[in-house]
Amino acid sequence: MWMVLAAAVAMAPDQVAIEAAMADSAAGWNAGDVDRFMAAYSDAPEASFVTADGLVRGKPAMIARYRAKYDFADAAKRGVLSFKTLDYRPLGPAHALFIARYTLTYADGRTVSGPTSLVFRREKRGWKIVADHSG
Repeated sequence: MWMVLAAAVAMAPDQVAIEAAMADSAAGWNAGDVDRFMAAYSDAPEASFVTADGLVRGKPAMIARYRAKYDFADAAKRGVLSFKTLDYRPLGPAHALFIARYTLTYADGRTVSGPTSLVFRREKRGWKIVADHSG
């Protein structure tokens, strides 16, 4: 039992770091800064985003998709992004699973919400998303 408790305590800073990355990503979205929003993602070419339209691979392709789908210059069209953590699980010392509910709230009161399942990897520049499955 002590080993399980010690492992959970040891992982707490990693979850804090991942939650901070998600908060900063949302802040980037809300500021209309797509590069700040995408800073949570790995620059690795194998980083992936699964969408209803299929698989998008690589951060440049993900950024292009977001720019095509959302008007980052217009807050009313972009909406305000927030995340609610549903689950966090370490997947070893270098990976973690983060599951959340994203919500986009628009000025007209409309909301769009869905689940997101993210695999983070510990990289030199901190915890970065290497796989994104959002519905």
